[in-house]
Amino acid sequence: MSLKVTSVTAIAVVLLWSQSPAAADRPQLAQTSGTEKTPAATEKAPGRAAGRAVQVKGTVAAVDKDNRTVTLKGPKGRTVTLEVQDPQKLDAIKVGDPVVATYMEALAFQIKKSGTATPGTTVQETRVSSKPGETPAGAIGQEVTVTTTITAIDKKAGTVTIKGPQGNTETVKAKDPKNLDLVKVGDLVEITYARALAVSLDKPAKK
Repeated sequence: MSLKVTSVTAIAVVLLWSQSPAAADRPQLAQTSGTEKTPAATEKAPGRAAGRAVQVKGTVAAVDKDNRTVTLKGPKGRTVTLEVQDPQKLDAIKVGDPVVATYMEALAFQIKKSGTATPGTTVQETRVSSKPGETPAGAIGQEVTVTTTITAIDKKAGTVTIKGPQGNTETVKAKDPKNLDLVKVGDLVEITYARALAVSLDKPAKK
């Protein structure tokens, strides 16, 4: 599960701070199946978060014990091959078994005052799996945090320019111009993008 930092920065800014007329016609991240929180106007550090979760049911299409992988097929025929860390779990998985997969993602940003954080990028990955005797299941997650710097504010145009840790810049239009009164050049924008995939057999474990 790899991510490009520049892409995360652009996506986060577009979804969470600005909204152009064209973007208004596109589905938003949390439009139908997530939650979104917007700070009160009196807060000193504007921020926003959105997330969604999608559940899909499918079947096991193939089991490769030599390579410790299992291939899953979704309702539209698409397949994905996953690694299985515990080879003993493959003994409990058969071709045709029903599975349920849940994909979750969240996006958030928070303004931080200069000196309270350092521009840069961090990536964290986590893996969990079911215990012996439980229904075979597993999950993998990744969280990318990018801290950028505000380099320019144009209140007349209602825009903010930020610079990423690699020197790339983005100029975006504030959705709420009042937020521009709460930030200044040198402030930091901390953007966090997280996603996770959880897969489980859709049947009880054998006793």
